[in-house]
Amino acid sequence: MTIKPGAANKKPRPGRLRIVAGKWRSRLLEIADEPGLRPTSERVRETVFNWLAPLIQGSRCLDLFAGTGALGFEALSRGAASAVFVENSRRAAKVIETSAQILDASGAVIHCGDAAEYVRNAQPASFDIVFLDPPFADDRLGDLCRLIDEHGILAPGGRIYLEQDRAKPGAPLPDRWRVLKDKTAGNVRYMLVEPGS
Repeated sequence: MTIKPGAANKKPRPGRLRIVAGKWRSRLLEIADEPGLRPTSERVRETVFNWLAPLIQGSRCLDLFAGTGALGFEALSRGAASAVFVENSRRAAKVIETSAQILDASGAVIHCGDAAEYVRNAQPASFDIVFLDPPFADDRLGDLCRLIDEHGILAPGGRIYLEQDRAKPGAPLPDRWRVLKDKTAGNVRYMLVEPGS
């Protein structure tokens, strides 16, 4: 097998993630040294943001369980107006804050705290896109979907991205929610959901 010159350099080294597209395309960002922290893969991000392409420009995004910040930074890179990163780990939140400073990401807001508590206190219709990607060991995906629905934080026409362990049964969704896209990649199941009116 022939390897093209420079091909070995295309993958980020462990502990870093690469922004796939937009104004920060190919920029590498640090990942906090935190157990269980895993960025959404480049392949999955490419698919998800193709799904979101008609909505992303000027959108207000919420990256719950931000972890590495991969989804929020990808959204900002592709034209989102703002992204709120909610992360419970102080170490991970600090790395996201540092990344935002390095990128001069003026639309980034970092909130260190619990995802459910943040949703309970958010203003109605505050966001156009919500990224919901809890750690695979966390079983609160269904509860968070219910909270998002009850507190009405998504603006009309908004979308929710869900990511979970492929081996687990699908999280229960509120009655009026409709799955628009549903795919798997490796051990990940991911989908795009439209809440009903």
